[in-house]
Order: sequence, then structure tokens, then C-alpha cells
Amino acid sequence: MVSGGTYGTEDIIHGAGYGLGILLLLLTPLVWSLPTTYMIGELSAALPAEGGFYAWVRRGLGNFWGFQEAWLSLVASIFDMAIYPTLFVAYLSRLIPWFSVGHRGVMVGLAVVAACALMNIAGIRVVATTSLWLFFLLSAPFVLIVLIAPLKMGALASVTTAPTTSTVGLMGGLLICMWNYMGWDNASTIATEVKRPQRTYPRAMLLAVAVVSLSYVVPFAAMWLTGVPSSAFETGSWADLAGMMGGLVGGPLVARGFRVALVLGGMMSAFGMFNALVMSYSRLPLAMAQDGMLPPVFAKLHPKTRTPWVAILVCAAGWAMCLGLGFERLVTLDILLYGMSLTLEFVALVALRIKEPNLRRPFRVPGGLPGAALLGVCPVLLLGFAMVHSESEQIWGMSALVFGGLLIAGGFLAYWAQSAVRKDGWVATAIKQRKAA
Repeated sequence: MVSGGTYGTEDIIHGAGYGLGILLLLLTPLVWSLPTTYMIGELSAALPAEGGFYAWVRRGLGNFWGFQEAWLSLVASIFDMAIYPTLFVAYLSRLIPWFSVGHRGVMVGLAVVAACALMNIAGIRVVATTSLWLFFLLSAPFVLIVLIAPLKMGALASVTTAPTTSTVGLMGGLLICMWNYMGWDNASTIATEVKRPQRTYPRAMLLAVAVVSLSYVVPFAAMWLTGVPSSAFETGSWADLAGMMGGLVGGPLVARGFRVALVLGGMMSAFGMFNALVMSYSRLPLAMAQDGMLPPVFAKLHPKTRTPWVAILVCAAGWAMCLGLGFERLVTLDILLYGMSLTLEFVALVALRIKEPNLRRPFRVPGGLPGAALLGVCPVLLLGFAMVHSESEQIWGMSALVFGGLLIAGGFLAYWAQSAVRKDGWVATAIKQRKAA
């Protein structure tokens, strides 16, 4: 739910260069990911509830802010989830350029959305098993690159690469780096479907930070050894660069084999990320419906797999609407909206320490109340930077910051609207359904 391997990180090196880009990839998890995983470790261990971060904020800050947490996460998901079909098409087009013409790429993206929605309706075990094997498969080509690179130091320094179309600079590279290290809280929404969540979540989070960091840094360090210029990187370029690596150890057939392997890996990465995140985001409408904040229809479960099939289908329709907005624009909006919801989670951590000091916490952020309060400082500062940068990104004739502000304001209006409609019986229906369950 956080990382699909090295795919999608290419623009970081294009914008920042090898040295600074690798430094960003090493420092970002320390100031961005690690505080987040510590916060999630405490809250998910103390409150392993359906809906995860929505439930934490609602319990710590009340119904209004709980609703805003869910609203921000779901709206952010509309842009976040459009990124993965976009990456899927970017890699597919490297292999078959025909798909980059006209609306063919959008149609492929729609097919990815539909396939993942159906797999999620089939159940959590199907999604988990698929994601695990996809991770092993998509990582295999990078293992070969890392093994070959030390034997071919400087071999690609004189090779002329195709011109790139990327316009990402240093600041854009940092934003993409933040995007590649975010999403740790997404796994919390399925806590009631995980064995021993109090023990499993903290250990999994801390281990995953290390694994994800290595999966980003090591392949770039290997390519740096070969002498490939950093300007050769852009979204999807791993395929061409892998072909060059294959050419160093064999003929054209080996080069093509390497290239195809990276393309397939990139496609599997995007598909696997999207598939896992469908599982996470679809539990938010389910939990809200169970709390009476959305119509009861969102709480409908498939009779065999017990998955929220209505929520999955409605969310899939929303995600499909943003296909075609472009990678960097989607990332900018995603970070802006996700950042606001993450800030609420850090506030909820402190609020629960004050309101419920005796709450059982199998995993606890060290340092007492001051430690919990200081934990969110670095992530919030990075989010402030993202907000400043979003002023320069244009969406439908306005800055991304203004557009994001309108979406955030929409959460206030939506809460007041659902509060008025709730009087017609949503709450009573939700209570009856929970008693029946």
C-alpha cells in the first residue's frame, strides 16, 4: 500500500541528480515516514478498528473531524488512485507505443480499475496473496541490474540516451519522493481483518520502512555506477535503461528480454498498488455507514466474501473520473489532501493521550506527551512546503492550492448536509444493522 518497488521514482533522480536524489530517498523516510509509522503503530495497536485512521480521529476529536478525516482521505484517493493506472499505461506504452495514442491509454486505465474492483469483491485473501507475489516478481529485474552494475562500472557513460520529456525539477522531485513514501496509514483500515493487529502492525510498519528505502536507493546507486546520466530518467524510463543493461551482458535478444521484464514489472507494480489500495479505501465508506454518517447501502457486504461491494463499486467510479490528468499534477493534489488528513491523525494521537491516558497501548511512542506532540513536527513542515509548491501547479484554470482548498471546504458542506439527512433514519438503520451483525 506504500510502495510498488522502484517504479515511479525515476523523476526524483531526473530532478535532483544522483547524489542529491539518493540523499532525498535516504532522509525522507527519517523525517516523513518514520514519525508516521510510529504514530500509526501506537494508534493501530491501541484501536484496531474497522476504518482505521477515520476511527482514531473520530474517537479523539469527535464526529465532525472524524468525518473530515474520511472526506479528505476519500477525495485524496480520487487523485491517488488515478496515478497507478497512469503508471500502468506509461510502462505499457514503452513496450507497445500504440497505447499512447488518443484515448487508448484511458481505456486501459479503466480496465485496470474494473479488474481490481472485481478482485477486491472476491475477498481480502485474494488481494493479499496477489500483492505478495507481484512484489517478488516486479523486484526480480532490479535484482539482476544490481548484480550486473558493479561488473560494468562506467560502461554506459558514453551511451547516448533518448531525449526525455520530463520537466520535473528539484522541488518536484522532493514531492514525488514524499509521494513514494506515503500511505502507511492505509493498512489500518482493515485492522479487524488482520490476525493479532496489536502485535503485527508496529513490527510490520518499522520493517517495511527499511525494505521500501532499500528498494528505492540500491537500484539507483547501481545505475550511478554504470555512468548513465541522471537526465535519462523519467517516468517509465527504467524499461529503456534495463535494455541497455541487458545489452552489456548479451546481444539484442538479452537486451529486449531485460526491457520487457522491466515493462511487465512496472505494470505489475501499478496494478498491485491499485489493487491493495482499493481494499483500504473501500473500508472508509463501510465504517462511516456503520456509524450512520453515510446511507446504509454503503454497509452492504457480499454474502460470500463479506466485502463491501457497494463501497468498492462507487469508489471505483470516482477513481475512473480522474484518469488522464497527468502524473505530476495528480501527485501534487494527492499530497496536499492526504497531508491534511495525516495532520489530523497526529493531532488525534495527542488528543487521545490527553483524553484517555489509561487506554491500553501495546506499542507507545516514546517521550510521553511531549514526544507524541513533537512527532508530527517534521511531517507537517514538509506538508507546508508541498502547499507552497502547489501554488504553481494549475488545475482547470486555477492553482492546485486553490483547487485543493475548495475540495477541503467541500468536506464542511458535506458534513452539514449529511447531518440534516441523518434525521431521516440513517442512524437508527445503522444501529439495527450493527446489532444484527
